[in-house]
Amino acid sequence: MIKKLRIKLILVSMLSLLAVLLAIVGGINLMNVHRMIGEADSVLDILAENDGRLPMQEEFAEPENGPEYASPEVPYESRYFYVLLDEEAGVIATNIEKIAAVDQETAEEYAQAALDSGADRGFVGGYRYTVQEEESGIRISFLDCGRRIGMCRVFALNSLWISLLGMLAVFLLMMLASGRIIKPVSDSYEKQKQFITDAGHEIKTPLAIIDADAGLIEMENGPNEWLRDIQTQVRRLTGLTNDLIYLARTEEAQGRQEMLDFPLSDMMEEQICSFQALAIQNNRKFVSHIQPMLTLHGDEKMISQLVSILLDNAVKYSDAGGEIRVMLEKQGRTVHLSVFNTVESISQQELEHLFDRFYRTDRSRNSKTGGYGIGLSIASAVAAAHKGKILASSRDGHSLLITVILPA
Repeated sequence: MIKKLRIKLILVSMLSLLAVLLAIVGGINLMNVHRMIGEADSVLDILAENDGRLPMQEEFAEPENGPEYASPEVPYESRYFYVLLDEEAGVIATNIEKIAAVDQETAEEYAQAALDSGADRGFVGGYRYTVQEEESGIRISFLDCGRRIGMCRVFALNSLWISLLGMLAVFLLMMLASGRIIKPVSDSYEKQKQFITDAGHEIKTPLAIIDADAGLIEMENGPNEWLRDIQTQVRRLTGLTNDLIYLARTEEAQGRQEMLDFPLSDMMEEQICSFQALAIQNNRKFVSHIQPMLTLHGDEKMISQLVSILLDNAVKYSDAGGEIRVMLEKQGRTVHLSVFNTVESISQQELEHLFDRFYRTDRSRNSKTGGYGIGLSIASAVAAAHKGKILASSRDGHSLLITVILPA
């Protein structure tokens, strides 16, 4: 549990950091691209207004009547060309004087590609273009944006690498710090398990004395209903104490069990024989399908306890005249154990808490079944100890299917 909590803490932290970095880096790069396109379009607008050329500032009588360049160097550093087409897309004129990287044939190909796109503005290769209809034809002006695009690409890659390095640094820091962050929770959890174990052992002794004394009184004075109540409650409390101790030991022993290969199919058959007669006696239909010759690498006693809990749970909580189905089969590299039983009713909210300690679907906690609401918690702990998982589902609200998936 503590290990899973630590993993979740690191995972949530890294996902939060990833979301923030994506928002920041993505936003900065989008603004960078938007600015690059805006600057290119402003130059293209001047080209469109001046027949495909950038006029020098000194060509105007008054500076305020000249083009609004962001920098007076724009006419000198910009590389551009245009192609003039007629209504049938025939080439009328081509001007490539202000660019060296494009010849006439390439310019005409770019113009045709821009015209075929159907957009007034866009990119062809590394060139931003604008399409303008004039009296003389259709003028398509191109501005070389290769350098700007390259700078945007380099900035994006650099920001991505820096973000990845930042995430790696935070991951390493979280790996080092997460242990200290969850240490109070870990200590509290360990103390809780130790308390349950110690208290359970302390309670067992007085319970044994009470049970023995009640037996002696019964021998001297004969049986009566008060003694029967005492003995019944002592047995219930003893069973609950044993279950709590077993649950605590199971959680403490995770990763330290003595794992051996054992015949899982044979063990299942034995368990089914024990519960089948009880199910028939309680007017339940019992059906089983066990794949033969299956073995499992694990703790046989713990797996036997898990199977016993599931079968006992199915017999106790199935409705009168209901059905119980047990299935064991191998699927790929995992073994699936399924126990199905009909119930009067069960909700999705109850399914979510089914493996919680002391949780019972009988809210009055006055069930005649005698359960403590801890059996499925033990089953969950056993599955976790074998690196497996246990799931509960209901297809119609009137049945319960518990599936245990264990590595084969």
